[in-house]
Amino acid sequence: MQTNLDKMFKSYLEKKPIFKNKNTLTENYSPGNIVHREEQINQIAKILAPAIREEKVSNVFIYGTVGTGKSLVVKHVTNELAKASNKINTIYVNCKMKKIADTEYRLLAEIIRCLGYNIPATGLPTNQVYKTFFEKIDEKAQNIILILDEIDVIIKKTGDDILYNLTRINQDLKNTRMSIIGISNDAFFIENIDSRVKSSLSEEEIIFPPYNAHQLKDILLQRAVMAFNETVLGEGVIAKCAALAAQEHGDARKALDLLRIAGEIAEREGATKISADFVDKAEEKLDVDRIVEVVKKQPKQSQAVLAAAIKLFEEGQKNIQTGDIFSVYEDICKNNGLKILTQRRTSDLISELDMLGIISSRIISKGRYGRTREIRILLNKQLLEKIKTILKQNYLL
Repeated sequence: MQTNLDKMFKSYLEKKPIFKNKNTLTENYSPGNIVHREEQINQIAKILAPAIREEKVSNVFIYGTVGTGKSLVVKHVTNELAKASNKINTIYVNCKMKKIADTEYRLLAEIIRCLGYNIPATGLPTNQVYKTFFEKIDEKAQNIILILDEIDVIIKKTGDDILYNLTRINQDLKNTRMSIIGISNDAFFIENIDSRVKSSLSEEEIIFPPYNAHQLKDILLQRAVMAFNETVLGEGVIAKCAALAAQEHGDARKALDLLRIAGEIAEREGATKISADFVDKAEEKLDVDRIVEVVKKQPKQSQAVLAAAIKLFEEGQKNIQTGDIFSVYEDICKNNGLKILTQRRTSDLISELDMLGIISSRIISKGRYGRTREIRILLNKQLLEKIKTILKQNYLL
């Protein structure tokens, strides 16, 4: 076995690589020239420019679906702004990251750490954390631009009190001026927050529209020159990646992932060129990975409902209905010490799983006996096994 592995690794090293710099196809890479976002770059730059003169700048709220370049553009503009003045300090926090911004305390602690100070991850009274926060940011004259990416996530988890406090902070500061840039995929979540917070937070709003297929093709061509060695890209590969991603709300991230994964699959299979067939394989892999990640991130109650549906499906039951799932769900909860939700709430969880594309449910009429849902599992065999592994790890199957 070891000899075979040695041969495989040696053979891999001897082959001409497909990739020149794979990192340029990841979401973390920031190109020097961001194409098809000139208008948004200029808008943000004009709003933030007064910071160079040590003036307070407006709060900005940025909307757009996944993969439309929001975070990329904001980081690019604020990095350039910080180069223009040593009194500008930009702080970036991704509110979707676990144990970083999932509570008010942790968000404040993360901001304090970004300023270069240590603070316990837990354990202090929130009032004490706020006091430390105020003291540290006001130690010197500076303009702080706080970027809260996926801002809707923390609001949904903790409420809008933290935004209320942050948007009023300048009233109590003597040396520092702070502005907030909120980035969100959800253009409607702000409608549900307190009107006082909304008015002070959304002083400026910028919309990032989805990319079309032509724009995605330009983005991929720009990155492909940096990512691949010459002659490895087959005809139609970039056009296909762009077209597929354009169907998914103009998601540049998906387009880049398709191109990168197609290259990885081609390399693993010993091909010297990336053909359109490898793009098809990449799309299939991406869909599998997406659903697996979605299931991993679901609350345990949702996973328990899904486990109940899978158990009934594997037992061969046809026309699975909400009541059937609820009965099995109750047993799963009892065996795992979970609180048993009402049947109405489990029906809501079934709807959420349906929206995520994990199951399919349709309302059927039972005449005078009312209505119920008929549930089906939409997962292929490979995907089903991966999801069962996740549920077994959580002792739900």
